[in-house]
Amino acid sequence: QVQLVESGGGLVQAGGSLRLSCAASGSISSIGIMGWYRQAPGKQRELVAIISSGGSTNYGDSVKGRFTISRDNAKNTVLLQMNSLKPEDTAIYYCNYLYMRHYWGQGTQVTVSS
Repeated sequence: QVQLVESGGGLVQAGGSLRLSCAASGSISSIGIMGWYRQAPGKQRELVAIISSGGSTNYGDSVKGRFTISRDNAKNTVLLQMNSLKPEDTAIYYCNYLYMRHYWGQGTQVTVSS
């Protein structure tokens, strides 16, 4: 089993920055993919960013150039640095770990005011 605990969400004004952190524990594989997804009210969950153990990344189109994902394999943590935040970034952000199956954190709320 894998447990994911997120932190770092909150309220910020448009143009501001936030950093999300996710700590993974349990049966972590060195080849698993870690990342972030988000879900806004009334919308489907969407990809924000993912990162492999080797550092390869993939970003959702709406966050490219503004968000940066990073990973510390030794600590089993993944960070999401979010800059130039927009009101449309408001959502619950979920940490994700993929190895054999998806594991999800409980989510952390990010609210961007205009």
